[in-house]
Amino acid sequence: MKKQLAILAFLGVLATSTLFAQGATDTTAAEPTPEPQTEAVQPAAVETEAAVEDESMHQVLKNKFIEGDVTFMTPVLICLILGLAFSIERIITLNLATTNTRKLLGQIEDSLAKGGVNAALEVTRNTRGPVASIFTQGLLRYSEGVDMVEKSIVSYGGVEMGKLEKGLIWISLFIALGPMLGFFGTVVGMVQAFADIEAAGDISPNIVAQGMKVALTTTVGGLIVGMVLQVFYNYLVSKIDSLVNEMEDASISLVDILVKHKLVSQK
Repeated sequence: MKKQLAILAFLGVLATSTLFAQGATDTTAAEPTPEPQTEAVQPAAVETEAAVEDESMHQVLKNKFIEGDVTFMTPVLICLILGLAFSIERIITLNLATTNTRKLLGQIEDSLAKGGVNAALEVTRNTRGPVASIFTQGLLRYSEGVDMVEKSIVSYGGVEMGKLEKGLIWISLFIALGPMLGFFGTVVGMVQAFADIEAAGDISPNIVAQGMKVALTTTVGGLIVGMVLQVFYNYLVSKIDSLVNEMEDASISLVDILVKHKLVSQK
């Protein structure tokens, strides 16, 4: 009986020890594995991205201008500045030259009915724009017949058209000159790259990249100048065409008004 009790006690102690051992193993297995510490790397990457985002457009353009070599980029920049100056001056002039021709013709017809040609001349002289100037020349020659009025309108229309197109030739020059200067910088950059390769005695990527950077940056700068000025040029040409069509249509209406009021006759 004592032996049986001793065996049972031994088995109980053995079972208890086994359970405690399993619990300890489970507890060890349940503990989370510590993650690798990446906190030291993440802040550096974030700071780099923030520095790139904080770089303003002005700073980016300044860096590209320096990378393209100031010697070649400065003439391209001068072309852009002068081309924009001529374009803005033309835009302001052409917009000031725009006249409400329908309203002007109505005022001239009313003046002819009430005060005659002198009253109509007073209206045209006080109105700004090429259409009013052409009307003035036509009214000044009403006594010489309708043919002379038409010739006067056509002749003075050519003069006014020349004034409207003033400065366009310079914008056209800068449109062509900007890309040409960019290509010139490209050729010089390529020559410099080959000279550096020859001096180094091998084709190193760094040597080739330096010359190619100058070459391509000047080309991009010149093409941007050409594209921007071309947009302004086409707008100005379209505006001038619109004003010329307006002058021609209004001139025909003026002759009809003079004939209607019997101020001109076929001679």
